[in-house]
Amino acid sequence: MNHTARHTTTGHDHATHAVHEGQHGHAGHGTDAGAGASWGTAVKATLHCLTGCAIGEILGMVIGTALMWGNVPTMILAITLAFLFGYSFTLFAVIRAGLGFKRAIAVAFAADTVSIAVMETVDNGIIALVPGAMDAHLSDALFWSALLGGFVVAFLVTTPINKWMIGRGKGHAVVHAHH
Repeated sequence: MNHTARHTTTGHDHATHAVHEGQHGHAGHGTDAGAGASWGTAVKATLHCLTGCAIGEILGMVIGTALMWGNVPTMILAITLAFLFGYSFTLFAVIRAGLGFKRAIAVAFAADTVSIAVMETVDNGIIALVPGAMDAHLSDALFWSALLGGFVVAFLVTTPINKWMIGRGKGHAVVHAHH
């Protein structure tokens, strides 16, 4: 696997969100008991998650390629870093909002595990299923088209899952409770 980059997207800034929440409460988030989450909230949560996954996977592919690792070790590193960066975005945001480190770690795991796992499964599954994508180089259009296609599909699959979870006080809703 001669890939040195994977995901790109924009994210949801929890620090800005915390200020917004402090001024306006949780209205519109659908995290109140029994209320459904809005699609906008689900999209923001998914983009936030996708940002961390993207950075981690790109870095993993760069490192794996630079070290001339094979497909499996490179993908393992990329997925591991996707989780690390995905969690760290939430971790730093809730620490800035005033949570202690241990509690912030628990919140990050509760908020992002399902979203990151679904996203990574779908994204990497797409790349593995596209003929030749696993062996494509960073300079190949096949690599980037499989990668971007994987992101689009992962986003489309993960957003409704996040909406459902947030509407039930799970996933990204856990972060909102700490703003």
